[in-house]
Amino acid sequence: MNCKPFLLSLLLAGGVTATGPALAAEPELSLVIKNHRFEPGELKVPAGQRIKLVVHNQDSTPEEFESHSLKREKVIPGGAKATIFIGPLKPGRYTFFGEYNEATAKGAVIAE
Repeated sequence: MNCKPFLLSLLLAGGVTATGPALAAEPELSLVIKNHRFEPGELKVPAGQRIKLVVHNQDSTPEEFESHSLKREKVIPGGAKATIFIGPLKPGRYTFFGEYNEATAKGAVIAE
């Protein structure tokens, strides 16, 4: 009896591929730009984990998500969404801002 097809289907059903364990999806957080402000102003994330950040610009004008400490920069057109991957991060506070509206568009990622 040839057990290879059975073993392969058993491994695949268990979340294991021929190249190793199936990867878990990154935690996903949402950030909104509204009235030239980031909402929420602070995002708490687990330290040591890569994060998928989905930024939805609800304003009619573009805004740039910029962070020197996260080493990320992304222009998000008005009414559009963008995905930004950050981390894994060491515990700490990482600030970001909107380059086009620096006086009001400010926030931070807090890795714990």
